[in-house]
Amino acid sequence: MADISALLTTAFGAGQGPEIAALVSDLLDDPSARPLLSLAAIRNGHIIGYILFTHTRIAGSEPSVSSAILAPMAVHPDHQGRGVGGRLIAAGLKQLKAAGVDLVFVLGHPGYYPRYGFDPAGARGFEAPHPIPAEHAAAWMVQALRPGVIGTVSGQLVCADTLNDPRHWSE
Repeated sequence: MADISALLTTAFGAGQGPEIAALVSDLLDDPSARPLLSLAAIRNGHIIGYILFTHTRIAGSEPSVSSAILAPMAVHPDHQGRGVGGRLIAAGLKQLKAAGVDLVFVLGHPGYYPRYGFDPAGARGFEAPHPIPAEHAAAWMVQALRPGVIGTVSGQLVCADTLNDPRHWSE
């Protein structure tokens, strides 16, 4: 965990990095976040990228709809712009799909995540666990890993206890 914490601190900066590293540590220990998927990109024995997906559910939906949230993803500044983040996203989505996950959510940069198949979630009937200001609505996104699931389910996302804190829901 020390290497992941160091990467997160470097990628997100001294202001946010330690808080995000603590969040990841707490999520990894949070039973309500399971099942989870934690992946690292390693180059020359050093972690240069990291992504975490944790379990979620949609309030009022059938248990047969499986969902997860991507939070966080980080790439070391020296390796940004080289496709590391995209490869982490692709690897994670592939593994989640194989595990039977139907939907994946993210609160992230609306200029980045749509490149990897994410679309605005609010417009598709999915509310974030906490209100997202209208000017950041495009940052709340979803991707269907099972065709046809969007349109058959909607509602508010319920995330892991650790992530269910309003301070984690601002873009």
